[in-house]
Amino acid sequence: MRIAIAWLFYCLSLFAYAEENEPIRANSPLTAEKVLQSAAKHYPKILENIAKYRAAEARTLSAEGAFDLIFEVDSYNLAEGFYDGRSLEGTASRYLNSKGGAQVYGGYKLSNGTFPVYEDKRFTNTGGQLNLGVLFSLLRDRNIDPRRFNVSDARLAAREAEFDVLLTKLGIAQKAMIAYWRWLALGQKTGVYSNLLSIALEREIGLKKEVEQGARAEIVLTESLQNITQRKSLLANAERDFIIAANELSLFYRDDAGNPAIVSEKDLPDYEPVINPIDKFYELQDLNALYASRPELKQLRNSITRAMRRIELNQNSLLPRLDLDFGVSQPLGTIGEGGSSRDETDVIIGLKFTIPLEQRAARGSLAENEAKLDALKQEERLMQDQIQLEVRNILTDLRTAEKLLLLSKDEVNQSEALRKAEIRRFQKGASDFFLVNIRENTAAEAKVRFFLAGLQREVAQTNFDAATANLEKLGISESLINN
Repeated sequence: MRIAIAWLFYCLSLFAYAEENEPIRANSPLTAEKVLQSAAKHYPKILENIAKYRAAEARTLSAEGAFDLIFEVDSYNLAEGFYDGRSLEGTASRYLNSKGGAQVYGGYKLSNGTFPVYEDKRFTNTGGQLNLGVLFSLLRDRNIDPRRFNVSDARLAAREAEFDVLLTKLGIAQKAMIAYWRWLALGQKTGVYSNLLSIALEREIGLKKEVEQGARAEIVLTESLQNITQRKSLLANAERDFIIAANELSLFYRDDAGNPAIVSEKDLPDYEPVINPIDKFYELQDLNALYASRPELKQLRNSITRAMRRIELNQNSLLPRLDLDFGVSQPLGTIGEGGSSRDETDVIIGLKFTIPLEQRAARGSLAENEAKLDALKQEERLMQDQIQLEVRNILTDLRTAEKLLLLSKDEVNQSEALRKAEIRRFQKGASDFFLVNIRENTAAEAKVRFFLAGLQREVAQTNFDAATANLEKLGISESLINN
């Protein structure tokens, strides 16, 4: 009779234990893709860097303003006195953002009346005078000048800001994925302990009946209560960790208004770690391709390019200036007050040469920027070494995580086999509840370690995806600025 009653309530507890091995079902499962999309769209630091990029783009437009077309009008009128001349002149000029540092200009002027001899240049024919010309820099400002440098530097600064956006997105996606996998693993851990407690509570019902019927000593019930207390403690700690993980996840998973969204066990998807073989790509030997994909290395090389352009500008300032001015002046209409000397087409060629003497400021600036360039190159070399070390360490973590996951899966199978064997022994009267409880606890702990090993593997995989700038795996679109 005693064995029959024990078998009845143990069947009930066995049914509850079967639920332990089932993953927690979610009414509205939260996926890693949803978390990544939400973080990319709403995370404040990403939005901050996108705003900084737009500001850098605006500075580029401002620098390009140095090449805007400039229009000027000059009006001159001798209102009183011996001379009664009047003149009106309009000019348009524009610097070209091209090699040679050219400036094109054109103008039209018209005069009437008489001018003193020292203002003879104001005379025009009755239809006015049309002027066109271009100014070339042959030495200084030929290849670079402050205007072209500012545009180039502003574009490189915008590119640097774009890399900041990418680096931020990579870093946030990495943290979001780790937070998600941690929340998911701790949710499964909570489910394991919750089901384990349910087994003990179901068993207590049967034990109370046995004690009431005199089939068991009352001390057995005390042992059961102790087991329940221990399992409640395990569940309480697991629930605390799960809530903390959910709070941390809300930093990345946000609602449509951008506010943190708190998730619960109802949002947990079906999950069980899958053991994957180590991909051959993980066995990296040549890291050259990896160097090309790392955004921080690209950003550093962009900084090197900016430093080289600044050195070019410093070297340009040490050169003498030799400017060539080529222009054409065409009179219009009949001969005016200035006489026939204004009635011919003039072709003007001018040369202007200046040479700097003492240039301590320019030489000092050049030496300073050359030193900065050397420092950036050494930083690049160190960064390459650090990337290589980082990736190799991550590969070690990933390989180890895969091995531990496989071992923990074996442990789950072994502990489950021992639990079932203990049940069979109990059915034959060769075991007791103490040993059954131990087997249940061991099997549950093995299941928890399996989920935590899965977490360790997912974290290592996420770190590897971030280290190799795998944008697709981290849910980062090719359009880095637009979400």
